[in-house]
Amino acid sequence: MLNITFAGVQSTVPPTPSWTPTVGLVMIICNLVAIVVGYYAIQNPGVGPDLPLPKPAIFKRFGVTELLATASLGHLIGAGVILGLTNAGAF
Repeated sequence: MLNITFAGVQSTVPPTPSWTPTVGLVMIICNLVAIVVGYYAIQNPGVGPDLPLPKPAIFKRFGVTELLATASLGHLIGAGVILGLTNAGAF
């Protein structure tokens, strides 16, 4: 019974590429784009806790909350871009 259920689902799952440096580079670029967009789009930066690491002056009010939010968005965008490029035949 279980195999019949998975057989119907497997036909709808898109192909996923194995990790390569190119896939990693695409994910890094997507995360950097999301961080830049978040830097300008977040209306109240610096409300949460600050990052425990030294950072450049441009990120003075960029804390843990902003980093988690923008990195999460970057990973969502990156997963979509990687799956889209895989379905287009680029990977």
